[in-house]
Amino acid sequence: MAPQRNTGAGAEAELPEYAGHYRLESRLGSGGMGVVHLARSTSGMRLAVKLVHAEFARDPEFRGRFRQEVAAARRVSGAFTAPVVDADPEAERPWMATLFIPGPTLSDHVKRKGPMPTEQLRRLMAGLAEALRDIHRVGVVHRDLKPSNVLLAEDGPKVIDFGISRPKDSELRTETGKLIGTPPFMAPEQFRRPREVGPAADIFALGSVMVHAATGRGPFDSDSPYVVAYQVVHDEPDLTGVPEGIAPLVRRCLAKEPEDRPTPDELMRELRSVAASYDTQAFIPAQRTGAEQRASEDRAPAEAAAGAGAGAGGTPAGAGRSEGAGRSEGAGRRTGRGPGRRRVVALTAGGLGLALLGALVSVWASGGNDQAPKGESEPALTAASGSTWTARPAVGGEGMPHCAYGAGKVFCARPGVVFALSASDGGLLWRRSVGTRSTSGPPALSGGLVQPYTDGGSRLAGLDPATGRQVWQRRLPAGTTVRYAGDTALLTSADGTVTGVDGANGGTRWRSAVPGQAMPALDALPGTSTAFATRTSADGTSTQVTAVDPGTGQVRWDVRLGGWLKPFAVQGGAVFFLAVDSAYGAKEIVRYTPGTGATRRVALPAVLDGAHATVRGNVVYVLATGGSLDAVDIESGRSGKHLWHLETSVSRASAPVVRRGRVYLTASDGRLLAVDAGNGRLVGQTPARLGANSAAVMSTPPAPVPVDARVLAAAPDGTVFTVDGGKPSVW
Repeated sequence: MAPQRNTGAGAEAELPEYAGHYRLESRLGSGGMGVVHLARSTSGMRLAVKLVHAEFARDPEFRGRFRQEVAAARRVSGAFTAPVVDADPEAERPWMATLFIPGPTLSDHVKRKGPMPTEQLRRLMAGLAEALRDIHRVGVVHRDLKPSNVLLAEDGPKVIDFGISRPKDSELRTETGKLIGTPPFMAPEQFRRPREVGPAADIFALGSVMVHAATGRGPFDSDSPYVVAYQVVHDEPDLTGVPEGIAPLVRRCLAKEPEDRPTPDELMRELRSVAASYDTQAFIPAQRTGAEQRASEDRAPAEAAAGAGAGAGGTPAGAGRSEGAGRSEGAGRRTGRGPGRRRVVALTAGGLGLALLGALVSVWASGGNDQAPKGESEPALTAASGSTWTARPAVGGEGMPHCAYGAGKVFCARPGVVFALSASDGGLLWRRSVGTRSTSGPPALSGGLVQPYTDGGSRLAGLDPATGRQVWQRRLPAGTTVRYAGDTALLTSADGTVTGVDGANGGTRWRSAVPGQAMPALDALPGTSTAFATRTSADGTSTQVTAVDPGTGQVRWDVRLGGWLKPFAVQGGAVFFLAVDSAYGAKEIVRYTPGTGATRRVALPAVLDGAHATVRGNVVYVLATGGSLDAVDIESGRSGKHLWHLETSVSRASAPVVRRGRVYLTASDGRLLAVDAGNGRLVGQTPARLGANSAAVMSTPPAPVPVDARVLAAAPDGTVFTVDGGKPSVW
């Protein structure tokens, strides 16, 4: 059988025929990290198979994440979950097969049918309580129970998607850039004490799910995830519309303190006492008309794709999980928006921060022009003091622009467009339409041309920096990832072969495999013309690091270093790494000097989740999830010296940038923060710039860009702005 073909460009345009022994029949849907297929076993059993995107299959962090999801799903397989039939997280393209479960998600059912009647609500609540009882009995905490993770099968509700679940006694920490829940269905302790989340958090989520099933909204309802998070922690739930028979029990589930919530067994006992007529028959949706039944049958494969779960940072396919949705669940009735991606929110002493996670892939479209899209106005431009400026180019799309500076211009990419601004006043110089999917980074300046970042896309192109005119383009095989080093674009294909492409003309310079690295993870770090291929051992105890000349493909040096290492900077000929643990928390700074072979290791003051780092002189600055910023002098004493620690109150932020004695970072709400690099004191920050689409914020915002004495940043509302780097107190 020829490979299946799917509509649209991208890494999954040509699909494989098999996953293990299971024949893939059709694509059900996709999420940020994988594609879910309808498949059949040799005996004819229907399965939902999640197949990881090729680009993520090369990431050891993701493989570890996926292994964890498979283990959790296997551990809880039972009557109230989608049983795992088979899986191979070590395959070239990791996959997991679960039993295919026809039936809508609770989210889709409420969207189409409206709130459930009282008897159905009681049965749903009892079924979910039984499911949580069985999940908790094997020591797992789900942590993301929500309407789109509940399938309404004929024999009762099924709880799916264990991508962020944890053993309740686990010491695991939140992984880099991954998710910890969905705000309207998260318990207060998930904001206040995320490392102390236990089974009671799932009971709180059950209460929120029941309010949604009874009313079509959540108990804490707002367009803003920030407001939702505050309400969850501080306000009483809104139970208007919840039937009197179950409202007191739902209120107990929504108690602020975990110890005040009922256990699953207590819930089932209470439900039996609430209604003497309660019976344990399965939840069966009300009978539908013939037309509705046919429409549901047409949708069933896509809805049931959720049975495979997205996990691993992806959004599962199926009802209520459309790619690119940007609103939280529970707001559907008031806002008219369906459920969207899982989001990350953290509550710190300084306030709330939000990040929307998902691995987003940019696609270069075949068309393009330098004219404003129909209906758009010219960019708004507001002059500020001195040479600073604020511009909101009318470029369409959503999300924060990713920008780079060069040749007196600012080049930015936003979903759907790439554009150039004058560095002196922010005036729009040109713009060009590209694909409609999200960008993954700033445009590269390679070979004198502007090249939009196209990781996972179908085309590579070089644009004239003066006009935006396309100079050359090159088609990319499915599953290709792109990194830029100097004037070379490095294309890594699905089979691990690396191709060096001349940035000036798009021609092939060389093509070969990286010796000793079958599936290399390439990194091109600022300040060097060397690319680094890394491969971590299966047990995570060592990492093979290969330095590659991007112009020729020749290996410059090769070394195996202890630990699970992620390179983050090059300075003075030395390469700097963060060493992470099995939960991807950064625990050490490692400096390797190729010329001498010297290695220096400095322990961080604590294990830091989701860490980004940079180095200036002898000091490494490490920013972690939750906003903690640490400065470590790696040359002071035998074990380095912890200089200072700051809680910035930013849940998710960009990689830090050091410039002229200050550390700059961009928050996911559009704030630019400045910290004194010497003493760790916050010396300035700009206002938040969320815009109308306040939920569409990023897990890792683009880093600030130094522009002479100014600092350039971008915000979710599409704003690109500069500030005077020497006067942060007046921002």
